[in-house]
Amino acid sequence: MKYKLLIFDMDGTILNTLDDLTDTTNYALMQHKLPTHTLEEVRMMVGNGLAVLIEKAVPEGSDQVLKDKVLATYLSYYKEHCADKSRPYEGICEMIQKARDMGYKTAVVSNKTDAAVQSLCEDYFKGLFDASIGDKEGVRRKPYPDGVEAVLEMLKVDKTDAVYIGDSDVDIMTAKNSGLDLIGVSWGFRGRDFLKEHGAQIIIDRAEQIFDFI
Repeated sequence: MKYKLLIFDMDGTILNTLDDLTDTTNYALMQHKLPTHTLEEVRMMVGNGLAVLIEKAVPEGSDQVLKDKVLATYLSYYKEHCADKSRPYEGICEMIQKARDMGYKTAVVSNKTDAAVQSLCEDYFKGLFDASIGDKEGVRRKPYPDGVEAVLEMLKVDKTDAVYIGDSDVDIMTAKNSGLDLIGVSWGFRGRDFLKEHGAQIIIDRAEQIFDFI
């Protein structure tokens, strides 16, 4: 075993949440009579946390009061609708279970709100992760290393024994800032070419390919 711990991003890596993210974004915008966005537009807005998503989604020049109102609407709606259309990517659950059976520890570090991370892990990955952490007070969101470092401390694993798995430039920077190796996944929100352009050295196209590198 090259590693002891596999740390996964959530959106675009283990769970296809794009439809629910788009629906929630557009619901929040419509409630405030603002223009909506296509799924492909939202795809490129997500990844840096909810505040950044709202910043990109509202019209340029919107004041902070409006942004805060859209954010509040988003949070309220997403709490009840985060799992309407979201589904694990093909082969993900089987891959994680196989890794655990082989003796690996597994965890999630995401920029989603921590409440959503816990809820979605319970809904779709029950029993598959030793730790999971999202955006919450006292933990700076990715690409800061706080979430990764919290998981390493929680599970008593050295960073040299862990690898980060993700689908975006934020994940690449998170791994770098945390001192971890990275495995990029091409099936997520950015794609193989984007990951290569942003410096990913290892990119897999199917979940089971991870065993070639861990």
